[in-house]
Amino acid sequence: MNFANYTFVPDNHRGKKIILIQFPYNKVLQTKLRKRFSSAKWSATKKSWYLPDLPAVRRELGMAQHPSILKKTAQIHPINQQAYLNMHKQLKLKGYSQSTVRIYLAEFEHLLKLLGGYSVHQLNAKRLKDYFLFCIDHGQMGERKINGKINAIKFFFEQVLHRPRMFFDIPRPKKPMTLPKMLGKSEVKRLFKVTKNMKHVLGLQLSYGMGLRVSEMVNIKIVDIDSKRMTVHVRAAKGKKDRYVPLPETLLPLLRAYYIKYKPKEYLLEGQYGGPYAKSSLQQVFKRAMQKAGINKEIGIHGLRHSYATHLLEAGADMRFIQELLGHNSIKTTQLYTKVTPQSIAKVKSPLDTL
Repeated sequence: MNFANYTFVPDNHRGKKIILIQFPYNKVLQTKLRKRFSSAKWSATKKSWYLPDLPAVRRELGMAQHPSILKKTAQIHPINQQAYLNMHKQLKLKGYSQSTVRIYLAEFEHLLKLLGGYSVHQLNAKRLKDYFLFCIDHGQMGERKINGKINAIKFFFEQVLHRPRMFFDIPRPKKPMTLPKMLGKSEVKRLFKVTKNMKHVLGLQLSYGMGLRVSEMVNIKIVDIDSKRMTVHVRAAKGKKDRYVPLPETLLPLLRAYYIKYKPKEYLLEGQYGGPYAKSSLQQVFKRAMQKAGINKEIGIHGLRHSYATHLLEAGADMRFIQELLGHNSIKTTQLYTKVTPQSIAKVKSPLDTL
């Protein structure tokens, strides 16, 4: 769709941020707009069509994204604003993922806001220890959260300020060794059965059928699917590593029917306004399916990936092969699945049974 005849203006409507779509009254232009954005609404008060002001919408319309980094910088004391901007710049230069950049900046921002007018450059190991203790005692933050803070602040001092490794004497809290949460095969079948929307059931079957992370699912492009070789190319996954995973034969009919119905342009699972489908939307799909299926387990969509690995292990697949399919760096991560495999546990006989 050619947007040359349309003007896009950010605005507010009923307490929400929107983008007004303005154009000379023309039935053809209106029809094209409604065809491209079926969710576009008419505002009688604004006398204009509009869409929600979302990053995906801005990207599709070719508009500049919100300068969120500048907004966050403005909330920090001027003495530490440049430090925050330097942190952001170095993270981008190092090629860190958007998720890591967001988390590191959020943790660093928390520290800077607490410091107020005190320069972050003046902090030493003792002051930083006090900060981490404050987060544990008053913020009631868990081990993973504190480790994330240490990683972010360590990055600033070592990668931005190029200070020597000064964190060796700061003890890290031990991460809890939690077991992967998974579903049984009958539960997975029930999930698929109660999910009627074709796009939704495809997302769930991709997760379970290929053991994909939710971020990997939404980033699959049409060109990544090779139905002749029966493989899917997973690009720039966690750790920016590519890998190939087998495409289940049973998924082919659904994929073909889905392609005919939805006609995705670039991404297999496309969002309402183009671009990749939102991760949060897929997580909500899984949550609703769990409720409909009557499965009362505290588990997220990542549990389908765990279920994939566990069921492969139960079927006799080699541990190294599963490691490659999942994209794990260490075999130790994959070995966790041996602790939740019912067949392995069932083979162990209690001494009570031998009396």
